Amino acid sequence: MAANSGRPNWMMDGITTRPVEEYLYSLLPPRDPVLTAIEDEAAKRDIPIVGPAVGRILYQLARIAGSKNIFEMGSAIGYSTIWWARAVGAGGRVIYTDGDRKNADEARGYFERAEVTGVITIKVGDALELLSEQKQEFDLIFCDVDKEDYPRALRVAQTKLRSGGLFVADNVLWSGKVAENNASEASTKAIQEFNRLLYSRQDMFTTILPIRDGLAVATKK
Repeated sequence: MAANSGRPNWMMDGITTRPVEEYLYSLLPPRDPVLTAIEDEAAKRDIPIVGPAVGRILYQLARIAGSKNIFEMGSAIGYSTIWWARAVGAGGRVIYTDGDRKNADEARGYFERAEVTGVITIKVGDALELLSEQKQEFDLIFCDVDKEDYPRALRVAQTKLRSGGLFVADNVLWSGKVAENNASEASTKAIQEFNRLLYSRQDMFTTILPIRDGLAVATKK
C-alpha cells in the first residue's frame, strides 16, 4: 500500500481507526539507524515491510518462544529479518528467502550494517521450494510470500515446524477485505481460505492479532 498523505506505507488504514493506529506508532521508541534507513527506503520506494509495531511483536514472539532456528518465507529487503536475527542472538540462525537477487543484495548490505550477518543465511529463489528442501524442523516459520500462495505455504510449513513451534503470517486481514462476502480478488480469496485452514487445523492453536494488516500466530501442538 502506497504512502498516504505523508504517512509511510507500513502504516495502514482499514484494521484499526487512524487515530488509534497513529497513537500506537507514537508510543514506539526510536529505531536504530539501520531499521530507520529501511523504513525510509520502504516509504520512498513503496516496498512492503512489516513496520516497527509488527517488528516488535516478531522479536517478542521469538524471545518468548526461545526460538533459535527461524525460516522466513518472503524477506524483501530484510527488515523483518533483522528483528528475527536480533531475537535469536548469537548461536541462532535465520534463513532469509526472496525471489529477487537485487532484494537479497540490498538486504545483505543492511545485515552488514546491523552486524547480524553471522546468524543469517541468504537464499534466493521460491520460498516454498526452499523450505520444502530443508531437512530439519524449525522453531519458528514466518510467512510473507505472495498472498495467493498462502494456503500452500501453510501446508509446506506445518511439515517443517517442530512440535511447540510457532507459525506466524503477515497480512491475514488484508486491509479488511477478508470480511467481504463473495470476494472476487484472488489474493483476498486465498487469504480467506488460509485463515479458515489455519483455524481448522487440530494440530495448531491460532490467534489473529488485528494490528497493522493482521498477524496470525499459531502454535503447533
